[in-house]
Amino acid sequence: MKSIQILRHLPSRLTKMPCALTIGNFDGVHIGHQTMLEQVVQAAHARALCPTVMTFTPHPRAYFAQKLQRPEIIPQRINNLRDRLSGIASCGIEQIALLRFNEALAQMPAQTFVEKLLIEALQTKWLIVGADFRYGHRRSGDVDTLYQASRQYDFELKILDDVHNQAGERISSTRLRDALSSGDMVEAAALIGRPYRITGHVQHGRKLGRTLGFPTMNVRVPNASAIRHGIYVVKAHGLGSEPIAGIASLGLRPTVGDNTDILLETHLLDTKVDAYGKLVAIDLLQHVRDEVKFPDLPTLTAAMKDDYQAAVDYFVHHGL
Repeated sequence: MKSIQILRHLPSRLTKMPCALTIGNFDGVHIGHQTMLEQVVQAAHARALCPTVMTFTPHPRAYFAQKLQRPEIIPQRINNLRDRLSGIASCGIEQIALLRFNEALAQMPAQTFVEKLLIEALQTKWLIVGADFRYGHRRSGDVDTLYQASRQYDFELKILDDVHNQAGERISSTRLRDALSSGDMVEAAALIGRPYRITGHVQHGRKLGRTLGFPTMNVRVPNASAIRHGIYVVKAHGLGSEPIAGIASLGLRPTVGDNTDILLETHLLDTKVDAYGKLVAIDLLQHVRDEVKFPDLPTLTAAMKDDYQAAVDYFVHHGL
């Protein structure tokens, strides 16, 4: 994978050569997204362009929900920002315009969006979007206005139809969120093309797991995450040449206090390693059970032993 250029403002002196571009949020970087990104890369290589993505933070719907003081309509996040950008880059994209979605961008007329960002800032020569793509103030721009702009500014425009699975079902971020919220990790992996993954730097915790005989690696998870709280069979990457089997708890740890920060606490099976500060990637393979508030620590410890055995049984059956 080539090095990737992150552009946080447009125009930017860091902008590479003229580009082949797609625009979207790409939360989850599922197979539908991957199909679009692969076409960007193919078009860029065929035309000597830079394969580029324009994406936004926060999600535009999250921005408007906060502006309207409607937190209940903020979309749940499939990926943290690191994982979203990593997923985009893994498809061969070499340049990402990561733009802050703010009032200026929300108020930008559709024509200005094309002129200032696509043409002047990114030198777009080839563009692919979905059939339902909207842009500009009050979503006034659509594929019809893009077709007009493509003729005016001389860039190629391609519209990508929905991508479906073998059963004929549309692959979408909504479908992936539903799979994650229900703990269906097999469905999530089918939509992504690999196990669902959370990455982060291992941080110090309260070290309660160590006192109970189950030391854990703790990674922060965004509070608006779509993933169901509970116990998961996992594989950990980044601690050696091979992945390490584990069992993990994702949630608020209700048995040990009133916590507001979501943690992914991973216990490695039969492995001891100094992981503090390291960047690890945790694949969530199977949902074992939901998070429960136990009456006391002995009951919690007994449940943790059962969870450990569930992970052992999983890897005996499936392998690492």
